[in-house]
Amino acid sequence: MSDELVFYTNPMSRGRIVRWMLEEIGQPYTTKVVSWGENRGPEYLAVNPMGKVPAIVHGGVLVTECAAIIAYLADAFPQANLAPPPGSKLRGSYYRWLFFGAGPIEQAVSTKFLGVEPNEEQRATVGFGTMQDVLDTLEGALKGREYLVGDSFTGADLYIASHLWWGMNFGTLEKRPVFEAYVERCDARPASVRATQIDDGLMAEQQQAQPEPAE
Repeated sequence: MSDELVFYTNPMSRGRIVRWMLEEIGQPYTTKVVSWGENRGPEYLAVNPMGKVPAIVHGGVLVTECAAIIAYLADAFPQANLAPPPGSKLRGSYYRWLFFGAGPIEQAVSTKFLGVEPNEEQRATVGFGTMQDVLDTLEGALKGREYLVGDSFTGADLYIASHLWWGMNFGTLEKRPVFEAYVERCDARPASVRATQIDDGLMAEQQQAQPEPAE
């Protein structure tokens, strides 16, 4: 079976997170841009019935959900050193923060976007508690540290920094000095710069391809 790595994405989506991860692992991959509308068509629904991007197919293995894709790619290409090795005690922290992004941060941001504020009784039933809980916990983990896991950058940093960058730029997450310094540090990585250039280029191509409105 071929080990071809195929990446389904749209440059105006969470696919930008996975693009960064793909650039970090340094392996060849094929990009298939899924336009809005095509994501609900039968061809793409055969890949992901949710109709969501991103998704990857690697050697016939389908993976969706950003955190899962990051975890998969880090293990599939260990030479990139984007996850602690199996058996390392740091593996626990790595999983903790990777899924902190997929769980509490995603939930807190989504409820805020929808204008939902859990009351005191409801906070016990939602996985994130309150936005304040989420931000304070993350700030405490980053204070005095360059990265979340050990002394090196991992896929967990990539995922959390992506959430923070997006949230702080679009007003869904509070700007804090610790967060801003952390995002700046992670975003300066060559792979992040390359990924941004690629996706910004794709966005420009999409905009040029749009028909001009009739006068």
